[in-house]
Amino acid sequence: MSFAGQTVIVTGGTRGLGRAIALDFLAAGASVYSTWHSNESAAHAFAQECERYEGRLKLARFDVTDYSAVEAFWRRIDSEATDGVQVLVNNSGLRRDRVLALMTPEEWQAVIDTNLTGGFYMSRFAVHNMLTRRYGRILFITSPAGEHGFEGQANYSASKAGQVGMMRSLAREVAKRGITVNCVAPGFVDTELLADLSDDAKKQHLASVPLKRFAKVEEVAYAVRCLASREASYITGTTLAVDGGL
Repeated sequence: MSFAGQTVIVTGGTRGLGRAIALDFLAAGASVYSTWHSNESAAHAFAQECERYEGRLKLARFDVTDYSAVEAFWRRIDSEATDGVQVLVNNSGLRRDRVLALMTPEEWQAVIDTNLTGGFYMSRFAVHNMLTRRYGRILFITSPAGEHGFEGQANYSASKAGQVGMMRSLAREVAKRGITVNCVAPGFVDTELLADLSDDAKKQHLASVPLKRFAKVEEVAYAVRCLASREASYITGTTLAVDGGL
């Protein structure tokens, strides 16, 4: 699954799962745009780490919830990636956990805006970029929370369920143009998103996983790369679970 000559965009692509996805595509030969918003030190460290890829990594700082900023980023893409974008990975994610009765409107909206609306903004421009070339791969990093719902995560679960619905609709809209749209649904992944959980919560989550361990980021990145490959040309409108059997 070589990605030499392809341009890949990974939102939230400088730390955690996004970083692993970007590294996986770089190792496969792609040129990668990794977007980030707030953690400058992580972005700087990632750029230094990727110097060995000889300029194939480019960083872009903007907020995916800001439509004007997203539009400006895609104008940059149009001028720099003259052969178009082949892969978009909507990975930017946010959690603001609280039981629904105590959740603030701001906590609800922040999660919906980042996880769902940001994916809409990025995918809208990606479709325009890919349509004329009659090829593309759009992926959303969703979650089992969108199907099962988790206590204290009404906003997060709603956003992830929304991603799946958007993916299915978009997959039907662009299928005739050679563009596939899919979701990857990681279960519990050993990243900073789990760092704020209590030890008891981690033990409960771990006990629910048949494989009895959390996923490694590289295992999820592999699934993303599979669905983004040219060989996956007949897979669209589906969700690939990478959850250890949840």
